[in-house]
Amino acid sequence: MSGDLLLRSVRLTNGETADIAIRGGLVAAIGRDLTGDQVIEGRGRLALPALVEAHAHFDKTLWGTGWPSNSAGPTLRDYIDNERRILRDVRTPIADRAGKLIETCIAKGSLHFRCHIDVDPEFGLSHVEAMMRLREKYRGIITMDFVVFPQTGMLIRPGTVEIMEAALKMGVENVGGLDPCGIDNDPVRHLETVFGLARNYDRGVDIHLHDKGELGLWQIERIADFTVAYGRQGRTVISHAYCLGQATSARLEKIAARLADNGISIMTTAPADTPAPPVLDLRAAGVNVCMGSDGIRDAWSPLGTGDMLDRALFLCLRFDLAKDAELAAAFDCVTEGGARAIGLKDYGPAVGHPANLVLVEAGNVGMAIAERRSDRTVIAHGRVVAENGAFLG
Repeated sequence: MSGDLLLRSVRLTNGETADIAIRGGLVAAIGRDLTGDQVIEGRGRLALPALVEAHAHFDKTLWGTGWPSNSAGPTLRDYIDNERRILRDVRTPIADRAGKLIETCIAKGSLHFRCHIDVDPEFGLSHVEAMMRLREKYRGIITMDFVVFPQTGMLIRPGTVEIMEAALKMGVENVGGLDPCGIDNDPVRHLETVFGLARNYDRGVDIHLHDKGELGLWQIERIADFTVAYGRQGRTVISHAYCLGQATSARLEKIAARLADNGISIMTTAPADTPAPPVLDLRAAGVNVCMGSDGIRDAWSPLGTGDMLDRALFLCLRFDLAKDAELAAAFDCVTEGGARAIGLKDYGPAVGHPANLVLVEAGNVGMAIAERRSDRTVIAHGRVVAENGAFLG
């Protein structure tokens, strides 16, 4: 079989060597001795599915504006207030800051994103509008799934719920929440509002949960209750969920069963300085786990590269993952796990699926994580969009 583009002699993630024929932006065939109008010599490079960035805050990045020194106080509230002060003074448009970061992420192999977008009575819908324009600009290369996010609080900031509803009417796909106990101080009404909006507009839910210990575990159980009551099974994500790293084995087993039964995904950044969800235990219980960078070069932290292979490495270091099967699990969290969490259809290199691939010099996914080489070829819908760390436009 011939195609518009042929990737000749690439290594599949199962270890086999094959050709991949691409026609009309889709994978037309995977096999031996295929032909194509344009040929890219694989030379045994590993053909990975496009990486998935399942949790990012592109609207608040300071990428390309100089070194973003962290000037926040010690508490979560301090960080939120400090961020607002900094963003008021930023003159570089979101289109420039986020656009440059998105192109960097593309060059590193990420083609699918879930972006949390801030709304509040001060900024209104301005961040949503800017990200909508960026989504249109990069349409045909990447997918961007949005979450309307009340960073400064929802119930404690009158007018925020109405702005969130307006964002949903504009086409934002998910309703976000933030620490129903720790920020809004009214967990039941917070969850009633978030899940009510999600049901009314048939949207997904993605809730930031930083609260730790028993308070956080109690909130996870309530989120599971609301997921069932409001019919959001398979469409709910709990981001961060540090408290799962503090649960006893018996408590974790019980909560994990509820998460798995109701298709509630857990997103982690693999933090080094705080409890983290025990990824292998959750996966063994059937819970879907995905990963995200969170903030990249913003008021919260000057760190971050936008490379999801870096994020997989952080997971391996955080939990001492070294066996091949463990490295494969980490890779799943930045690929298939992310795809499941954000509801991607036809993901991965299979016949009939969009040809979204990353070619890297690596013998297997473990080596790809360990070396994280920059000389990647990124293919979006059958077209080369990045080469050797550079976005081609």
